[in-house]
Amino acid sequence: MRMIKNFLALVGLLVVIGVVTAYVKYHQVIEGFDPGAGGVFLEFAQSLIEGKSAAEAGIWKIPVAEGLTPEDVEETMKFVANEHNLSNVGELPLSLDISAKMGSDYRFVKIFLFCNSLMAAKMLDYSDAYSAYLPCRITLLEDQQGKLWLITLSMDMMIYGGEPLPAELKEEALKVKEYMLDIMNRGATGEF
Repeated sequence: MRMIKNFLALVGLLVVIGVVTAYVKYHQVIEGFDPGAGGVFLEFAQSLIEGKSAAEAGIWKIPVAEGLTPEDVEETMKFVANEHNLSNVGELPLSLDISAKMGSDYRFVKIFLFCNSLMAAKMLDYSDAYSAYLPCRITLLEDQQGKLWLITLSMDMMIYGGEPLPAELKEEALKVKEYMLDIMNRGATGEF
């Protein structure tokens, strides 16, 4: 019995040492990162482990309410974007192009491009790498079961995933994130 207690105590000690070591290593790795980086990386890792898809882990995806047509969603999104002074800088009716090339109908897929060009200029002045996030894209997609979804890249890695953004830039980036989620949430419900 004493041998089992000693063995369990040793295992407990090794677990505590492992946890402390991991904690110290973790803090050394993310030192200099935005304070929100750890949570963003953890959420991404959990989603990646669950879904086994980096693409799925890096997006926001909102179901469209039953009964809404693509036209209803599009009209609402454009209205909300205008409310937030985000310009509609382009649209890609991808399903039409696919259908034309396949010679048969394809499920609905349309990509909307929204942008606050003055905010975009600030992001580009900070780092040219942010051009990959521009303009903000929202895809209205009919899945293979006929359900409509709104999908966009998660902006959290851009906002929190590295060294802290300058305060003014971070504040504007958070505003754009709020606006994009508002466009998607209201578009998904048809709420003007």
